[in-house]
Amino acid sequence: MSTPTNNRVDGFPVGCEWFHTVDDALEKMLDAIACSQKSVRLEVYIFDKSDIGERFRVALVEASRRGVAVYVMVDALGSYDLPNDYFEALKKAGGEFRWFNPLRLKRIGFRDHRKMLVVDDATAFVGGFNIAEAYRGDGVTKGWHDTSVRLSAEFALELGRIFDSMFQLAAEKPRPWVRFRKNVNQRVITTPQGQIITSGPNWRGFKMQQALCAAVQKARRIQIISAYFLPPRQIRKALAKAAKRGAIVTLILAAKTDVSLAQSAARRLYTGLLKAGIRIFEYQPQVLHSKLFLFDDAVFVGSANLDKRSLHINYELLVRLETHHITEEARRFFEQALSRSQEITLEQWRKSRSFLTWLREQWAWFLLAQVDPYLAYRQFTWLRGEVLSETRKKK
Repeated sequence: MSTPTNNRVDGFPVGCEWFHTVDDALEKMLDAIACSQKSVRLEVYIFDKSDIGERFRVALVEASRRGVAVYVMVDALGSYDLPNDYFEALKKAGGEFRWFNPLRLKRIGFRDHRKMLVVDDATAFVGGFNIAEAYRGDGVTKGWHDTSVRLSAEFALELGRIFDSMFQLAAEKPRPWVRFRKNVNQRVITTPQGQIITSGPNWRGFKMQQALCAAVQKARRIQIISAYFLPPRQIRKALAKAAKRGAIVTLILAAKTDVSLAQSAARRLYTGLLKAGIRIFEYQPQVLHSKLFLFDDAVFVGSANLDKRSLHINYELLVRLETHHITEEARRFFEQALSRSQEITLEQWRKSRSFLTWLREQWAWFLLAQVDPYLAYRQFTWLRGEVLSETRKKK
């Protein structure tokens, strides 16, 4: 774990702190909630009923009882196993809890995949892991491989505002089109220490994709860890062009996964990437769930994978950092993962492909790269039609 500065604002460290294991991050998050004095905002895709989930629930309830304003939001699909009354004690203590996008067929595809904790508008945690038992461990001997970063007040203030906008969208009985009419899904916010980039359902421009493409085009060294890898064509072409112009492009992808369909779809791309000169490694010890993009000295970390669902459909969050110690910690994290990964060579890859494997990969790619975005687009246009209809009624 990196060492933050000793200066403090409202009891929290100034500067950013990198966490190399989920266990370290979870403990620091619980400590931050315990130290909170004004407000706690927690947003996750999955919150499960487990030992770690119970520890967070107790910490949130205790914070609310001592007068802290506590707001919790979880995605209704990601946390579908969570009992409806799980946060009843928090509500009774004065806190607020909301499900994001309750399950309705006409808008089921648009999920809140963001993971962040903001405490007192003075410190914030952003990463790729959920509040779930599967992530507990060091990502090597136990638990899924993931990471997180603690951010200081400059980021925390803006992240708090982003959370508040999403919390508004998760109102108890929202009209289904409201969440798409509001301008909260695609933003780039610049702070003194870096940028916050958000994505969400939108087919008129993809700011997160544009930011990543721009970084790829300028970089001489590109290092990517992505749990689910199915980038849009523009990013694939940018990566291939970067490799052909002499940039060192290294990908760490999943050998073990919780979504075999996504793994098969990613592997469908290996041959073309390897031919372009891109090096591909697969992480061996545990399920890979990290999302880290390193372009020279620029570090992107957060909830977004390098796939169409993250960049075009889901609500996602990345932060861009270029402080020296965070860049060094991110590189160390990447190198440690690389040392535990197995390289895939073009010759080896070609020899390992049976016809059935090839067919499975083609089918997986078709479903995730073509069918899923198409269905999401149809849902989006239907909801946009509701906006237009509502506007006409008001005139």
